[in-house]
Amino acid sequence: MAKAETTVLEHIPGLRRYARALTGNTAEADDLVQECLSRVLARCRKLNGGQTDDIRNLRAYLFTILHNAHIDRLNERRRWSYALPEEALDNLMARPAPQYGQMELHDLADALTRLPEEQRQAVLLVGYEGMTYKDAAAVLDVPIGTVMSRLSRGREALRRLMNGAPLADLRRVPPARPAIAANLRKVQ
Repeated sequence: MAKAETTVLEHIPGLRRYARALTGNTAEADDLVQECLSRVLARCRKLNGGQTDDIRNLRAYLFTILHNAHIDRLNERRRWSYALPEEALDNLMARPAPQYGQMELHDLADALTRLPEEQRQAVLLVGYEGMTYKDAAAVLDVPIGTVMSRLSRGREALRRLMNGAPLADLRRVPPARPAIAANLRKVQ
């Protein structure tokens, strides 16, 4: 190793300490030292073919280059940064936990499997595939009114399942409205 390289290497621990004091971060300090050394080597090669012997106070020179590199980085950050209140940054960086959405999707998939087959088909064709009632009726080979009825009952069953209703409650037909029930009794 040449004498110039040895003398520069001797100052690296001091440069790292100073860089860490400036930045407060080990990784950023190492980057700053690396930038300093690359600037020094580039300048020495231009001046005298890589020799640092001509520099009277190499330590002061290295620390000056390091300090200037740090100032350049600070100025660059100021140019590219925008002053935002911390609350705004917190709001921008805050995201809801993804687990809740995944759990809801899992619950919905489970609820779909618990639906009666006819209702599941109607819900999937219209709700998931986006088919019109007419197209879904053609696929299922049933009248449009039947698709609408199955879809309505399927959606209601899904709502109840997602709200925690037991399966037994879903199979039970809801009681008829009193006026309709009274009319049915009269007809019989």
